[in-house]
Amino acid sequence: MDNSHFGCFGGICLVTIQESEKKERGLLAVNRAKELGRPILISEVHKMDMINPLTFFNVGKDRYSGERFFWKDPADEIVLIGLGISKQIQSDQATDRFFHVEREWKNFLEESLIFNPYTKIGVGPLMFGGFSFDPYKEKTDLWSKYADSLFHIPKYLLSIIDGETYLTTNIVFTPNDDLSLFSKIVEERNQLLLSLKRNDPGKCAALLETNEISPEKWKQAVDGVVKELTNGPLKKVVLARELRMVFNDQVVSDTVLDHLYTQQPASFIFAFESNGDCFIGASPERLVKKHGSEVYSTCLAGSISRGSTEEEDRILGQTLLNDQKNLIEHGFVVEMIKEALEESCEEIILPDKPQLMKNRDIQHLYTPVIGKCNKDASLLLLVERLHPTPALGGLPKKAAVEKIRQVEELDRGFYGAPLGWVDYKQNGEFAVSIRCGLLQGNEASLFAGCGVVTDSNSESEYLETSLKFTPMLRALGGK
Repeated sequence: MDNSHFGCFGGICLVTIQESEKKERGLLAVNRAKELGRPILISEVHKMDMINPLTFFNVGKDRYSGERFFWKDPADEIVLIGLGISKQIQSDQATDRFFHVEREWKNFLEESLIFNPYTKIGVGPLMFGGFSFDPYKEKTDLWSKYADSLFHIPKYLLSIIDGETYLTTNIVFTPNDDLSLFSKIVEERNQLLLSLKRNDPGKCAALLETNEISPEKWKQAVDGVVKELTNGPLKKVVLARELRMVFNDQVVSDTVLDHLYTQQPASFIFAFESNGDCFIGASPERLVKKHGSEVYSTCLAGSISRGSTEEEDRILGQTLLNDQKNLIEHGFVVEMIKEALEESCEEIILPDKPQLMKNRDIQHLYTPVIGKCNKDASLLLLVERLHPTPALGGLPKKAAVEKIRQVEELDRGFYGAPLGWVDYKQNGEFAVSIRCGLLQGNEASLFAGCGVVTDSNSESEYLETSLKFTPMLRALGGK
């Protein structure tokens, strides 16, 4: 039973907990941490009046800068915003990295005190983050602020689930803490909620210059891979490149997020801050979602631009639906995702042919996949099996990733990799991090890739990657 209530002042609702309940919960956490001799999580959930998700992210800028995340799914069913870090799970260990993150998450939840009277997914303790594309690729300064596996359990989590708003507060008590920590966090939370009436996402920095990183070298790499595909076991290799932008002032993630939210409503909108940098984007591609025993994935491969008129758009869409190169490429992805899910699912529902997914700038070939699995099936194990899909790596998977590691100049970091969340009941969702950029002070790097197959042409692949830069360029005010 949630005995808390709300005091509302000028439209701002504060969580007011009865003093006896506050003391009771605090004492429980203090005693458990002392008994076990290790940190213990106490998590409590309160239902709230509607809070604008962008406002909540923005007001965290002063106190929690570098410790925020944002997530919105394409259907607006789940919006998650985290402020502050109560616990960080990170590792640069390359082997068994998905297993190690899951084990540390489960260990952290052991003996925790969770006060959550609600049954919605994405409410209560939750970790948000992701994995690098290839932990065996030599790391550069570009991604120095992000470990190969990095997840945050936020201090404050705003969850908007099917239009209803919940606030989760996560406090970690160590054996040295006393009751005053609980009171301090409650006061901090009320200050945060009071500050919601201020909402200034900041100004857009002006673009000074745009630098394509080694475009000719990239085209040569494409030509080289095409030759290898003709004579070897590789069927497809995805090669990516980088665009570096310089601005006259710091690029504010709040402003970019605001633009993506408005411009790309049918995408996964995400922002993940770490040590001053921000990885941000609007991806059309789900990797995998798990809700109880239901699993959902998306096959997305093959793309073409949108038309300037309805008729031109329809013709372009039909061209894509009948293009053999794109259909073959799409078929690779469907087959691989089906095989990966079959290991965990007793039933898989798959349409016979792809349909079109139309975003603002690009349309894709798209096949949704639904599976029925064991309720306790591991979401992170599914992520491991699915990453990277042929749409971001190639085929065969292992050989394609090795080829990327060898010929690609770019340190992909979290680009093309799984980013998402897992709640304490093992539900969650991961997207493939594409149509994205890395914000660093007054600079930003954008990333885009394309599938290289036997009949690929380096010039047309180069133009395809240019098209894929468009959503982030627009959000940054560069197009």
